Amino acid sequence: MESLTVSLGFGEFPPDHTCDGGNRSPPLHIRGLTPQTVSVALYVTNPFESGCSFCPWLIWDLPPLPVIPPGIPAEPVVTAPVSAVQGENDYGRIGYTGPCPPPGATHRYQFRVYGLDTRLEIPPGSHVHSMVNAMRGHVIQFGTTLAMYRR
Repeated sequence: MESLTVSLGFGEFPPDHTCDGGNRSPPLHIRGLTPQTVSVALYVTNPFESGCSFCPWLIWDLPPLPVIPPGIPAEPVVTAPVSAVQGENDYGRIGYTGPCPPPGATHRYQFRVYGLDTRLEIPPGSHVHSMVNAMRGHVIQFGTTLAMYRR
């Protein structure tokens, strides 16, 4: 498996990407994608919210681009600013839900990015476990990054 270099461009979430601002998905910069990468999938975990695998965002069938643009709409099937399919996060919502820890708490959000040799054949609104199962045997690249948020 080849490594991807993934970055957000910040270590602490700006308000625009949190519940205290626009609650917009952040841009993700991806370096190292190979020509064999057919699609990109990602999910975010917050180990401080309800256990170690709380997922506030999952998205797949992204094209292998060097930047996942910000502000992806909270729709099951997205056509702009990039094409993709999104699942139901652990808040029970489709799309990105930004950081919103209790006042005084700092939470960490890990973005896990996968380069795949195929598109995933799972329906929009699927849960992260379905996405992970569908990725088995198709992950050819992986990278991760994280950011913190304190209120």
